[in-house]
Amino acid sequence: MADTASVRNTAWTAGAQGGGPHARLDGPLVTLLRSTSLQLGTGIVLAVVAPSALRYTIDPSLWGSRSWWNTIIGTTAAILFGFALLHQMTRFPGIRATSYVMPCFTGAFGALLFVLFFGRIEYARSLFLAGYGVSLFWFFCATLYERLWSRQRYCVIPFGNLAHLSMINNADFIELTEPAGPSPQSDALIADFRADLPDEWVTFISDWVLQGRQAFHVKQVAETLTGRVDIEHLSENSFGSLDPGSAFRRAKLAVDWLVAAALLPPFALLTLIVGALIKLDSPGPVFFIQERVGYRGRLFRVVKFRTMAHADRTEAAGKDASMTRDEDPRITRVGKWLRKSRIDEIPQLLNILRAEMSWIGPRPEARVLSEWYEGELPFYRYRHIVRPGITGWAQINQGHVVEVDEVLGKLHYDFYYIKYFSPWLDTSIALRTVWVMMKGLGAR
Repeated sequence: MADTASVRNTAWTAGAQGGGPHARLDGPLVTLLRSTSLQLGTGIVLAVVAPSALRYTIDPSLWGSRSWWNTIIGTTAAILFGFALLHQMTRFPGIRATSYVMPCFTGAFGALLFVLFFGRIEYARSLFLAGYGVSLFWFFCATLYERLWSRQRYCVIPFGNLAHLSMINNADFIELTEPAGPSPQSDALIADFRADLPDEWVTFISDWVLQGRQAFHVKQVAETLTGRVDIEHLSENSFGSLDPGSAFRRAKLAVDWLVAAALLPPFALLTLIVGALIKLDSPGPVFFIQERVGYRGRLFRVVKFRTMAHADRTEAAGKDASMTRDEDPRITRVGKWLRKSRIDEIPQLLNILRAEMSWIGPRPEARVLSEWYEGELPFYRYRHIVRPGITGWAQINQGHVVEVDEVLGKLHYDFYYIKYFSPWLDTSIALRTVWVMMKGLGAR
């Protein structure tokens, strides 16, 4: 640790300090246990090597056979794929890795089973099942350890605009007071690289990086820890271009359409049942149709199940009527259940089939609200650079909001989605959406 003259804890760590189950443990053993290489290597030994050795003591005839080799190679590949998938899916803020262990490794071993079965490839069932079960147990324990006992710690150079750190309470920050003395143990160095840093601090940063340690711009760390992007310049996405991920966007459009087309027949029966419930509950149409702003700022008509008391077009067109507030008296009895379960969103399959919406993306706002927000919030229109979605990064992190100050926070989540637009982020959002639906969170 550094001497007390060179570092000090700052107000940024208020509410984030203290011991307890979420405190960070230091030392070489802890650093070793946090190593992804060690986690992966141990997982392969426990899930592949150990079951094979145990099986050899019971039935030596299997050793070296074709089915033995097929299983060893296959389970190792499945573990590597599942581990890579887990790390890709859990690198986004707010993701609990323990919740993703089963989906990732079940998917990996499921893909292996598909290849083995349809390829008519011999394999040892006992070794396959042992590899799958041990993998789940080991990687769940490893991710649980990281969640409970590992806490990120950063050293901060006290120059420039560090306001982004004030919103963060899930990491510890140590302010360096002088570029001398031994550096404290930390995950990385944070600095405002746009600031005019003194020469001695520039030298300090260079020496830090030359030691093989990481250094980040303060805004990059804030984005990583909060899942929000405050766009100050329109070029701020991962490739410096205003049009993010055009290749992925085209592939996403095709997948969206195929999934919506496959779900249309079973959802047609559900539509009949829900429609009957809506009619029995309150007078008015089954569907609610509203003009909203979508991809590239184009207007489209979104289709949802009606969840509120029916109003004529004039009453429903105003700004206040377009807002849904907590305990809104207009929501019907059936409508409250439809909103909580998100079943009211099902008719938007039609919008997906018409390429007006996606499964995942920023939620489309009513035209009157969108025009209001555009007049109040800088860069608001930039959220229309991708197709709007039924669920999205803002929905799973913040829920439904309508006031301008709340919408600004939602906009920062939308900008994060646009900047890190990828299939991994979409998959993470999809899995978290299932949990949100089960809990009934964020609905109004």
